[in-house]
Formats: sequence, structure tokens, C-alpha cells
Amino acid sequence: MHDLTGFQRDLLYTIAGLDEPHGLAIKADLEEYYENEIHHGRLYPNLDEIVAKGLVEKGELDQRTNYYTITARGHRELEARREWEDEYVDELLADSA
Repeated sequence: MHDLTGFQRDLLYTIAGLDEPHGLAIKADLEEYYENEIHHGRLYPNLDEIVAKGLVEKGELDQRTNYYTITARGHRELEARREWEDEYVDELLADSA
């Protein structure tokens, strides 16, 4: 997970939160979050990268549409990242209380 860009991490979180999303569903979700258009030239190469890293699997719905699912490794990476983030966020919240 440490070698992913922030955008790739956001892709991973988005895919984990949706049920076998296709590329355009992922794109729409991220556009809502970022409040900006996500271009295909940014989306699909980054999806391919997290697939190549074994964090996501790509399946085929039809000849034109792929869907994406998180792998067991992807789940483990998300959990590890969440635990790491919680260490700092919990500390921050405790300090501000």
C-alpha cells in the first residue's frame, strides 16, 4: 500500500465500498468525492496498476464492460492502512479532547 498514489488508494477504497463496480461507476463515485471530472486517461491506467499489484481483480461483464473486485490481499492492505491511520487519528483526537 505504501507504493500506491493517493488516487490509487482512493480507487481501492471506492472499489471496496461498491459491489463489483464497473469503470464508469467508479469514475462517477470519485468525481462526486473530488468534485472534478476524472478523465479516462487517469482512471483506467491506475485501475490497471492496482490490478497488476494484485490488490484488485478485473472481470468481464460483456465485451465492452469490466468490473472490479478487491482481492484478499487488497482487503489486508486496506485493513493495515486503516490501523496505521487510526494510530494517528486516535492520538490527535485524544490530544484535542
